Amino acid sequence: MYEYPNLFIGGQWVPSTGSARITVHSPHSLDLVGSVPDATGDDVDKAVTAARTAFDQTDWPDLPAADRAAALGRLKRAYISRIPLIAELHSRQMGCPITFAEPLHAQLPVTVLDYYEKLADTYVFEETRPGMGHDSLVSRRPIGVVGAIIPWNGPTFLAICKLAPAILAGCTVVLKPSPEAPLDSMVLAEIADEAQLPPGVFNVVPGGAEAGERLVTHDGVDKVAFTGSTATGRRIAALCGERLKDVTLELGGKSAAIILDDADLARTVRGLVSTSYVNNGQMCAAQTRLLVSERIHASFVDALVSVSESLTVGDPLDPATQLGPLVSRRQRDQVEAYVQVGLDEGAKLVSGGGRPTGLTTGWYVEPTVFDHVDNGMRIAREEIFGPVLSVIPFSDDDEAVRIANDSPFGLAGTVWTTDPERALRLAQRVDSGTIGINHYSMDPGAPFGGVRASGTGRELGPEGLAEFLYSKTTSLPRHRRR
Repeated sequence: MYEYPNLFIGGQWVPSTGSARITVHSPHSLDLVGSVPDATGDDVDKAVTAARTAFDQTDWPDLPAADRAAALGRLKRAYISRIPLIAELHSRQMGCPITFAEPLHAQLPVTVLDYYEKLADTYVFEETRPGMGHDSLVSRRPIGVVGAIIPWNGPTFLAICKLAPAILAGCTVVLKPSPEAPLDSMVLAEIADEAQLPPGVFNVVPGGAEAGERLVTHDGVDKVAFTGSTATGRRIAALCGERLKDVTLELGGKSAAIILDDADLARTVRGLVSTSYVNNGQMCAAQTRLLVSERIHASFVDALVSVSESLTVGDPLDPATQLGPLVSRRQRDQVEAYVQVGLDEGAKLVSGGGRPTGLTTGWYVEPTVFDHVDNGMRIAREEIFGPVLSVIPFSDDDEAVRIANDSPFGLAGTVWTTDPERALRLAQRVDSGTIGINHYSMDPGAPFGGVRASGTGRELGPEGLAEFLYSKTTSLPRHRRR
């Protein structure tokens, strides 16, 4: 049991102004995992006030970048000792297999913290540019108070993707985690406390949609950084637009994996287990549209079905598990509804589609494969957020690109082939923020984000830091004539 009686606001653990609590239950056993306060609107106001005070009334935004980088170093060192706990919490809160939770959800945030700590040495925060008659001093200044809103499917990593560059920039942050997975964010508060971040630089207010809207619309918040569904992203974009407030949106996806006729089938199918079934299919960048050359279509489907049916489904804390439960009953109901939609639309269900035998408790869905999917079907166009894959045949490279780009989304993708030059030509034609060749990964030094309904702005890399800065130009005295 992980019980957090208080909220972390202004560098202190303080009681909520309300009595409601958010309870977290294991999606595997349904047992109670822990609880946190359900932040009220007044709690959000207090957190924003604390962040506002730290930004407006202390020297935090004006410190040398090296000093803020040192704060990231302290965070990193305090974080490392809690890696096993954070991995466990991801498995217990949202069902991620522990063998995936450890490297991605728990360890990758260390790499992000380390990247931004070191970026301070090379990033140009201020430069003088020669001009016509006078020089200009161009300064990159912190944007202010950041409202960071994160989802349940990768909360620690997604929080650090916002917190690390915001701290380096000199911003202050109010973090609102999802009610499905708030426990690890409270651990981040403990880490910030141990690292002695200045009071108000980092605040945590778990809550639902009401707390989120209060944060987004608060006059004391200068920027919103959101990761979550496209529907919620549209709402946040509208609210920020009305207020002319800066916003970064990392939203949904329906990414395509393009399997060319010369692909190594065994290697490709093994790779798709980690790019398509990743996080039990509950990942915005999951490759759930599998575009397959007609020349190898039948053999590919056979291989994919064989691997899918061999996956070990079960307790996410068991190291042997490859696919865990979905986060909630509601999520399982949604995925099962999409399976029925696929059947109704005429797609061919070749594997899975039901609930695993022997697992009578928990929100489980079998790894599911549909074949002969038309790209116009709902199961090919809408984000299902579960272990449901759609196989779509194509005739040549041009058709593969056309199908890949025929989507409201544009977040991620992969190309699978033994010809690297062909793969690169193809990858550059796909409209997506990220794409991999024979694998998919996220590098802290490279920007991540999408186009169209997958969002606006970028996280990670120097581009991720730039999202928390604005450019200020100071015209220097005119040059004297000689």
